[in-house]
Amino acid sequence: MAPVTTTAVRFAPPLIGCGEIDEVVAALESGWLSTGPRVRQFEAAFAAYTGAPHALALNSCTAALHLALLAHEIGPGDEVVTTPLTFCATANVAIHAGATPRFADIEPGTWNLSPAAAAAAITSKTRAVIPVHFGGRPVAVASFRALADRHRLALIEDAAHAVEAVSAGRKIGATADVTCFSFYATKNLTTGEGGMLTTASDHVARFARTASQHGISRDGWARYKETGRPHYDVLFPGFKYNMMDLQAAIGLHQLAGLPARTARREAVWRIYDEGLGDLPITRPAPVPEGDVHARHLYSVLIDPASGRTRDELIGDLAEQGIATSVHFRALHLHPYYRDRYRLTRGMFPEAERVSDQILSLPLGGGMSDDEAWTVVAAVRRAIPGRTR
Repeated sequence: MAPVTTTAVRFAPPLIGCGEIDEVVAALESGWLSTGPRVRQFEAAFAAYTGAPHALALNSCTAALHLALLAHEIGPGDEVVTTPLTFCATANVAIHAGATPRFADIEPGTWNLSPAAAAAAITSKTRAVIPVHFGGRPVAVASFRALADRHRLALIEDAAHAVEAVSAGRKIGATADVTCFSFYATKNLTTGEGGMLTTASDHVARFARTASQHGISRDGWARYKETGRPHYDVLFPGFKYNMMDLQAAIGLHQLAGLPARTARREAVWRIYDEGLGDLPITRPAPVPEGDVHARHLYSVLIDPASGRTRDELIGDLAEQGIATSVHFRALHLHPYYRDRYRLTRGMFPEAERVSDQILSLPLGGGMSDDEAWTVVAAVRRAIPGRTR
């Protein structure tokens, strides 16, 4: 084991360089702060990166998911199948659209939505399925594509964790009807807050772009630039979901720096695998050949046989200055979904098992080897009889 530091280790601090800072300053000095030329540049660069014909920059992944459902005319009376082991936004967008989220259990090992469980959850009311690439591990996209085609469902991928992920040789972002990415502060690519919608559908792209700016026919850049025209039509009541140029200024350089940050995350991942390999915990499983894991979360399951519960370990690590997180408490165990949809513990046993035991360790594109070994040493000290 390498020497360790005594410095506190944050969970996932963003790595912001001179390129991002200079670009933000340039955007400020340009006099154009909201949606404008830098957003268009970012969209074009991201579309090229994923191979998607269309990319729409938004203020969150939540906005992208919501617009994806609305673009497929999903609303009251409809159901959307998804995983309970996800952030609440995945289910909430269905509710905001007027539909009902219908949960299906996850696969052991991958912690992703099970295609078989998703198939069993489909009813005559189902209109879409939203698999989540948990922690950056790609789902079996081909299985979900076949399922969606067989039942004539929209396939909408929640790729909040999966900017760099590849499924069976295909880049995530060009594999579904709509793919939705997050650029939140802890993500592999950040704009502080922000998201991106990618699609091959001209209809989805047109609808989402219009809906993201109040449902009007001409956005601010088209109206206010030197050659712009001020008049517009309100085509339908939309939303305020657009990304600002200030955010895109960060995103352009974050995208360019993604390979270097990915390499650093890979290095930390290898240290965790080496340093934690003999502990009574479940580490992330390898991905199949042809898949690429985005390395967003290094999540482990804390076996009660280790002598510590997950929550006890959180406290132990916090006392040593190590920040952690829980991804996630299964949604059907939260009071809102439990009470509204009459859900109970025992309905999704694999999601519940993971939910009760999962702990995410610090991981970021700016994390050093010393910090990674500090985390390893702290975990080993916290699990009885496992120091070395």
